Amino acid sequence: MYISQIELKADAARRPEFWRTVSGGVEAHKLIWGLFADSPDRRRDFLCRRRDDGRGPKVTFLTVSARAPLDRSGLWEIRGPKAYQPRLKTGRRLGFSLRANPVISRRDHAGRLHRHDVIMDAKKRLAAEGRSRPEWPPLPDLVQEAGFRWLSRRAGDNGFAVKPNEVGADGYHQVRFAKGARQVSLSSLDFYGVLTVIDPEAFGRVLYQGLGPAKGYGFGLLLVRPLPMKDRLSILFVEKGRLDVLGVPRGRGDEPVSALRVVEGSGLGV
Repeated sequence: MYISQIELKADAARRPEFWRTVSGGVEAHKLIWGLFADSPDRRRDFLCRRRDDGRGPKVTFLTVSARAPLDRSGLWEIRGPKAYQPRLKTGRRLGFSLRANPVISRRDHAGRLHRHDVIMDAKKRLAAEGRSRPEWPPLPDLVQEAGFRWLSRRAGDNGFAVKPNEVGADGYHQVRFAKGARQVSLSSLDFYGVLTVIDPEAFGRVLYQGLGPAKGYGFGLLLVRPLPMKDRLSILFVEKGRLDVLGVPRGRGDEPVSALRVVEGSGLGV
């Protein structure tokens, strides 16, 4: 497996190849597919996550893939690829970050299976309990609780364990785009913090295959990094208005760094 950082070149939008590729409306993720599509029937064998915030001039992705990306269009600057073979063992604790499309599946009265956004589902349950909106928890707390519940229910089968006071969940929003004549809306939620490996083989699979749905649109890539015990400390930190306790490594000197910087900084391999 390979891990790569891929950045759209500054002059890409001035090239005809760029507009021919994005004309279908799937935007940058369709361009990423082009880096791995060496044949018309190629199945997706990569995961990706957009790293920029979408508001600046740069468009940057991280990818984990079975094959090295190949830019045939001249639109990308590829850094790497580097071999990606994390060393895993039972009981190892790792810093992690994940951008997921958190949905749950439920059947309707006719037995048909439908996917539901976990945050909207939590709101519907509160309403069904007869609680008025002023009685609902603040949105950040609702996102944290519903998000952690979604992640923890999937952790065991994927070879890891998480604790409520060691995981943050925020950045909830909707990603909308056109797919042909159809409008698509996907919910996005960022997770970050500390996990424990309980089954190295299963955890290795989820690192390469991803967690949750919509992987072709930039969701599901679980990134990890070492969390040496000698560099750990428990700190109070404020993340978007919430005060939490989370064990994270030290930054430079004695300054603690935020959980998100820990898992998305340099040294992603373990």
